[in-house]
Amino acid sequence: MNRREMLTRTGAATLALGLGQFPRGWAAGADTPKRRILMFTRSQGFEHSVVKRGKNNELSLAERIVKDLGAKHGFEVTCTKDGREFLPESIAKYDGFLFETTGDLTKEGGDKQPPMPVEGKRALLQAIADGKGFVGSHCASDTFHSPGGKSVNQEPAQIDPYIAMLGGEFIIHGAQQKARMRVIDPSFPGAKGLTDFQLLEEWYALKNFAPDLHVILAEDNEGMKGPMYQRPDFPATWARRHHKGRVFYTSMGHREDVWESERFHSLLLGGLAWAVGNVEADVTPNFQKATPQATQLPKQ
Repeated sequence: MNRREMLTRTGAATLALGLGQFPRGWAAGADTPKRRILMFTRSQGFEHSVVKRGKNNELSLAERIVKDLGAKHGFEVTCTKDGREFLPESIAKYDGFLFETTGDLTKEGGDKQPPMPVEGKRALLQAIADGKGFVGSHCASDTFHSPGGKSVNQEPAQIDPYIAMLGGEFIIHGAQQKARMRVIDPSFPGAKGLTDFQLLEEWYALKNFAPDLHVILAEDNEGMKGPMYQRPDFPATWARRHHKGRVFYTSMGHREDVWESERFHSLLLGGLAWAVGNVEADVTPNFQKATPQATQLPKQ
Protein backbone atom coordinates (compact mmCIF):
# COMPACT_ATOMS: atom_id res chain seq x y z
CA MET A 1 0.00 0.00 0.00
CA ASN A 2 1.48 3.39 -0.97
CA ARG A 3 1.37 6.46 1.25
CA ARG A 4 -1.54 8.06 -0.61
CA GLU A 5 -3.67 4.92 -0.28
CA MET A 6 -2.79 4.65 3.40
CA LEU A 7 -3.81 8.27 4.06
CA THR A 8 -7.03 7.82 2.11
CA ARG A 9 -7.98 4.72 4.09
CA THR A 10 -6.97 6.32 7.39
CA GLY A 11 -9.03 9.41 6.59
CA ALA A 12 -12.04 7.31 5.65
CA ALA A 13 -11.78 5.37 8.90
CA THR A 14 -11.51 8.60 10.88
CA LEU A 15 -14.59 10.06 9.22
CA ALA A 16 -16.53 6.84 9.69
CA LEU A 17 -15.70 6.95 13.38
CA GLY A 18 -17.15 10.44 13.66
CA LEU A 19 -20.19 9.74 11.50
CA GLY A 20 -20.98 6.59 13.43
CA GLN A 21 -22.29 8.64 16.33
CA PHE A 22 -25.28 10.11 14.56
CA PRO A 23 -27.89 7.37 14.22
CA ARG A 24 -28.07 7.41 18.03
CA GLY A 25 -27.86 11.20 18.27
CA TRP A 26 -30.69 11.80 15.82
CA ALA A 27 -32.97 8.84 16.51
CA ALA A 28 -36.51 10.05 17.20
CA GLY A 29 -38.10 8.55 20.27
CA ALA A 30 -39.68 9.32 23.61
CA ASP A 31 -36.61 11.17 24.81
CA THR A 32 -35.57 12.65 21.45
CA PRO A 33 -38.58 13.72 19.38
CA LYS A 34 -38.04 14.46 15.71
CA ARG A 35 -36.43 17.89 15.49
CA ARG A 36 -37.35 20.66 13.09
CA ILE A 37 -34.58 22.85 11.64
CA LEU A 38 -35.07 26.13 9.78
CA MET A 39 -32.23 26.71 7.30
CA PHE A 40 -31.98 30.39 6.40
CA THR A 41 -29.80 31.45 3.46
CA ARG A 42 -30.84 35.02 2.69
CA SER A 43 -27.98 37.20 1.40
CA GLN A 44 -28.48 40.89 2.02
CA GLY A 45 -24.84 41.34 1.02
CA PHE A 46 -22.72 39.01 -1.12
CA GLU A 47 -24.47 35.79 -2.15
CA HIS A 48 -22.26 32.70 -1.94
CA SER A 49 -22.55 30.21 -4.77
CA VAL A 50 -23.35 27.33 -2.38
CA VAL A 51 -26.62 29.03 -1.35
CA LYS A 52 -27.58 30.45 -4.75
CA ARG A 53 -30.77 28.87 -6.05
CA GLY A 54 -31.46 27.79 -9.63
CA LYS A 55 -33.47 29.60 -12.28
CA ASN A 56 -36.73 27.99 -11.20
CA ASN A 57 -35.97 28.48 -7.51
CA GLU A 58 -34.46 25.00 -7.19
CA LEU A 59 -32.77 24.55 -3.84
CA SER A 60 -29.11 25.48 -3.64
CA LEU A 61 -26.33 22.96 -3.11
CA ALA A 62 -26.10 23.67 0.62
CA GLU A 63 -29.86 23.41 1.05
CA ARG A 64 -30.03 20.11 -0.82
CA ILE A 65 -27.21 18.69 1.30
CA VAL A 66 -28.84 19.64 4.60
CA LYS A 67 -32.22 18.33 3.42
CA ASP A 68 -30.54 15.06 2.47
CA LEU A 69 -28.76 14.82 5.82
CA GLY A 70 -32.09 15.40 7.53
CA ALA A 71 -33.73 12.62 5.52
CA LYS A 72 -30.91 10.22 6.40
CA HIS A 73 -30.68 11.09 10.08
CA GLY A 74 -34.28 11.73 11.02
CA PHE A 75 -34.72 15.49 11.35
CA GLU A 76 -36.94 17.81 9.34
CA VAL A 77 -35.45 20.73 7.41
CA THR A 78 -37.32 23.76 6.11
CA CYS A 79 -35.26 25.92 3.75
CA THR A 80 -36.11 29.57 3.21
CA LYS A 81 -34.70 32.89 2.07
CA ASP A 82 -37.83 34.72 3.22
CA GLY A 83 -37.08 36.81 6.29
CA ARG A 84 -40.78 37.12 7.06
CA GLU A 85 -40.57 33.63 8.57
CA PHE A 86 -38.93 35.25 11.59
CA LEU A 87 -41.95 36.13 13.67
CA PRO A 88 -42.57 34.66 17.14
CA GLU A 89 -45.50 32.53 16.00
CA SER A 90 -43.51 31.13 13.05
CA ILE A 91 -40.18 30.41 14.71
CA ALA A 92 -41.87 28.77 17.69
CA LYS A 93 -42.35 25.61 15.62
CA TYR A 94 -38.62 25.10 15.05
CA ASP A 95 -36.14 23.50 17.44
CA GLY A 96 -33.08 25.06 15.84
CA PHE A 97 -31.80 27.39 13.15
CA LEU A 98 -29.02 26.98 10.58
CA PHE A 99 -27.69 30.18 9.00
CA GLU A 100 -25.46 30.77 5.99
CA THR A 101 -26.32 34.43 5.48
CA THR A 102 -24.74 37.83 4.86
CA GLY A 103 -25.40 41.45 5.80
CA ASP A 104 -28.14 43.16 7.75
CA LEU A 105 -31.01 40.73 7.22
CA THR A 106 -33.58 43.35 8.23
CA LYS A 107 -32.71 45.48 5.17
CA GLU A 108 -33.44 45.26 1.47
CA GLY A 109 -30.78 44.33 -1.06
CA GLY A 110 -28.56 41.46 -2.03
CA ASP A 111 -30.58 38.54 -3.38
CA LYS A 112 -33.74 40.70 -3.22
CA GLN A 113 -35.53 38.25 -0.95
CA PRO A 114 -37.93 39.65 1.68
CA PRO A 115 -36.06 41.05 4.69
CA MET A 116 -36.46 39.94 8.27
CA PRO A 117 -38.68 42.27 10.33
CA VAL A 118 -36.78 44.20 12.96
CA GLU A 119 -38.86 42.45 15.59
CA GLY A 120 -37.92 39.16 13.89
CA LYS A 121 -34.29 39.60 14.84
CA ARG A 122 -35.31 40.21 18.45
CA ALA A 123 -37.61 37.18 18.35
CA LEU A 124 -34.82 34.96 17.02
CA LEU A 125 -32.35 36.04 19.69
CA GLN A 126 -34.97 35.62 22.41
CA ALA A 127 -35.86 32.14 21.13
CA ILE A 128 -32.21 31.10 21.33
CA ALA A 129 -31.80 32.63 24.79
CA ASP A 130 -34.90 30.69 25.86
CA GLY A 131 -33.41 27.37 24.75
CA LYS A 132 -33.53 26.85 20.99
CA GLY A 133 -30.41 25.86 19.07
CA PHE A 134 -28.41 27.89 16.56
CA VAL A 135 -25.82 26.70 14.03
CA GLY A 136 -23.87 29.15 11.89
CA SER A 137 -21.77 28.24 8.86
CA HIS A 138 -19.10 30.41 7.24
CA CYS A 139 -20.75 33.76 6.42
CA ALA A 140 -23.11 33.55 9.39
CA SER A 141 -20.35 35.61 11.03
CA ASP A 142 -20.60 38.14 8.15
CA THR A 143 -24.14 38.95 9.29
CA PHE A 144 -25.44 41.82 11.48
CA HIS A 145 -22.08 43.54 11.89
CA SER A 146 -21.20 45.55 14.95
CA PRO A 147 -20.93 49.31 14.37
CA GLY A 148 -17.53 50.94 14.48
CA GLY A 149 -14.05 50.00 13.33
CA LYS A 150 -14.02 46.93 11.13
CA SER A 151 -10.56 45.72 12.15
CA VAL A 152 -10.69 46.32 15.91
CA ASN A 153 -12.19 44.41 18.79
CA GLN A 154 -15.15 46.26 20.26
CA GLU A 155 -16.18 46.58 23.86
CA PRO A 156 -19.03 44.21 24.82
CA ALA A 157 -21.60 47.03 24.82
CA GLN A 158 -20.66 47.91 21.22
CA ILE A 159 -21.03 44.39 19.82
CA ASP A 160 -24.21 43.64 17.89
CA PRO A 161 -26.52 41.32 19.90
CA TYR A 162 -26.50 38.73 17.11
CA ILE A 163 -22.69 38.68 17.06
CA ALA A 164 -22.65 38.44 20.86
CA MET A 165 -24.89 35.37 20.53
CA LEU A 166 -22.78 33.81 17.76
CA GLY A 167 -19.48 34.38 19.55
CA GLY A 168 -17.33 35.93 16.79
CA GLU A 169 -17.43 38.33 13.84
CA PHE A 170 -16.01 38.36 10.31
CA ILE A 171 -13.42 41.02 9.46
CA ILE A 172 -12.04 40.10 6.06
CA HIS A 173 -10.69 37.17 4.05
CA GLY A 174 -7.74 36.72 1.74
CA ALA A 175 -7.20 34.45 -1.24
CA GLN A 176 -8.45 30.88 -0.94
CA GLN A 177 -5.63 28.70 0.35
CA LYS A 178 -4.86 25.75 2.53
CA ALA A 179 -4.85 26.29 6.27
CA ARG A 180 -4.12 23.88 9.07
CA MET A 181 -6.92 23.22 11.51
CA ARG A 182 -5.75 22.23 14.98
CA VAL A 183 -8.26 19.88 16.60
CA ILE A 184 -8.74 21.20 20.12
CA ASP A 185 -11.66 19.00 21.16
CA PRO A 186 -11.82 15.65 19.33
CA SER A 187 -14.56 14.51 21.72
CA PHE A 188 -17.17 16.98 20.49
CA PRO A 189 -19.99 15.28 18.52
CA GLY A 190 -18.96 15.12 14.88
CA ALA A 191 -15.27 15.57 15.66
CA LYS A 192 -14.73 12.19 17.30
CA GLY A 193 -11.54 10.67 15.96
CA LEU A 194 -10.68 13.79 13.98
CA THR A 195 -7.00 14.79 13.89
CA ASP A 196 -5.30 17.97 12.68
CA PHE A 197 -5.89 18.52 8.98
CA GLN A 198 -5.24 20.94 6.13
CA LEU A 199 -8.08 22.26 4.01
CA LEU A 200 -8.38 24.50 0.97
CA GLU A 201 -11.05 27.05 1.82
CA GLU A 202 -11.86 30.74 1.94
CA TRP A 203 -10.72 31.36 5.50
CA TYR A 204 -12.22 34.17 7.51
CA ALA A 205 -10.25 36.45 9.78
CA LEU A 206 -12.43 36.91 12.87
CA LYS A 207 -12.71 39.23 15.86
CA ASN A 208 -15.01 40.05 18.81
CA PHE A 209 -14.72 36.56 20.27
CA ALA A 210 -16.95 35.73 23.21
CA PRO A 211 -14.72 34.89 26.20
CA ASP A 212 -16.75 31.76 26.97
CA LEU A 213 -16.12 29.97 23.66
CA HIS A 214 -15.48 26.25 23.72
CA VAL A 215 -12.99 25.97 20.86
CA ILE A 216 -13.29 22.80 18.77
CA LEU A 217 -10.97 23.74 15.88
CA ALA A 218 -8.36 26.51 15.85
CA GLU A 219 -6.87 28.06 12.73
CA ASP A 220 -3.08 27.78 12.54
CA ASN A 221 -1.99 30.83 10.53
CA GLU A 222 1.65 29.83 10.11
CA GLY A 223 2.67 30.12 6.46
CA MET A 224 -0.63 31.62 5.32
CA LYS A 225 -0.49 34.37 2.71
CA GLY A 226 -2.17 37.71 3.31
CA PRO A 227 -1.81 40.41 5.97
CA MET A 228 -5.12 39.44 7.59
CA TYR A 229 -3.61 36.09 8.64
CA GLN A 230 -0.45 37.49 10.21
CA ARG A 231 -1.70 36.93 13.73
CA PRO A 232 -1.73 34.19 16.38
CA ASP A 233 -4.03 31.18 16.10
CA PHE A 234 -7.72 31.92 16.65
CA PRO A 235 -10.96 29.89 16.93
CA ALA A 236 -12.41 28.58 13.66
CA THR A 237 -15.08 26.19 14.97
CA TRP A 238 -16.67 26.49 18.40
CA ALA A 239 -19.64 25.90 20.68
CA ARG A 240 -21.03 28.05 23.46
CA ARG A 241 -24.07 28.40 25.68
CA HIS A 242 -26.21 31.50 25.13
CA HIS A 243 -28.31 31.70 28.25
CA LYS A 244 -30.46 28.54 27.91
CA GLY A 245 -29.63 28.08 24.22
CA ARG A 246 -26.83 26.24 22.46
CA VAL A 247 -24.75 27.81 19.68
CA PHE A 248 -22.35 26.14 17.24
CA TYR A 249 -20.32 27.90 14.53
CA THR A 250 -17.78 26.84 11.93
CA SER A 251 -15.96 29.20 9.56
CA MET A 252 -15.94 26.48 6.92
CA GLY A 253 -18.62 26.45 4.23
CA HIS A 254 -17.58 28.63 1.28
CA ARG A 255 -16.52 26.06 -1.27
CA GLU A 256 -18.73 23.46 -2.93
CA ASP A 257 -16.24 20.68 -2.28
CA VAL A 258 -16.18 21.57 1.42
CA TRP A 259 -19.97 21.33 1.60
CA GLU A 260 -19.80 17.98 -0.19
CA SER A 261 -17.15 16.50 2.13
CA GLU A 262 -17.92 13.93 4.81
CA ARG A 263 -15.72 15.81 7.27
CA PHE A 264 -17.98 18.85 6.98
CA HIS A 265 -21.12 16.73 7.13
CA SER A 266 -19.87 15.12 10.32
CA LEU A 267 -19.09 18.44 12.02
CA LEU A 268 -22.37 19.97 10.88
CA LEU A 269 -24.40 16.99 12.10
CA GLY A 270 -22.58 17.05 15.40
CA GLY A 271 -23.20 20.76 15.83
CA LEU A 272 -26.87 20.42 14.95
CA ALA A 273 -27.42 17.38 17.19
CA TRP A 274 -25.82 19.17 20.13
CA ALA A 275 -27.54 22.51 19.45
CA VAL A 276 -31.04 21.00 19.60
CA GLY A 277 -30.21 18.85 22.63
CA ASN A 278 -30.14 15.39 21.03
CA VAL A 279 -26.62 14.77 22.28
CA GLU A 280 -24.63 16.18 25.17
CA ALA A 281 -21.09 17.57 25.12
CA ASP A 282 -18.73 19.25 27.54
CA VAL A 283 -18.55 22.86 26.34
CA THR A 284 -16.61 24.27 29.26
CA PRO A 285 -14.97 27.50 28.03
CA ASN A 286 -11.41 26.85 26.83
CA PHE A 287 -10.86 30.00 24.76
CA GLN A 288 -7.99 31.35 26.85
CA LYS A 289 -6.19 28.01 27.01
CA ALA A 290 -6.73 26.91 23.40
CA THR A 291 -6.10 30.27 21.68
CA PRO A 292 -4.58 32.59 24.33
CA GLN A 293 -3.56 35.32 21.86
CA ALA A 294 -6.62 35.18 19.59
CA THR A 295 -7.63 38.76 20.34
CA GLN A 296 -4.39 40.09 18.85
CA LEU A 297 -5.26 41.46 15.43
CA PRO A 298 -2.79 42.35 12.65
CA LYS A 299 -1.31 45.85 12.71
CA GLN A 300 -3.11 48.21 10.36
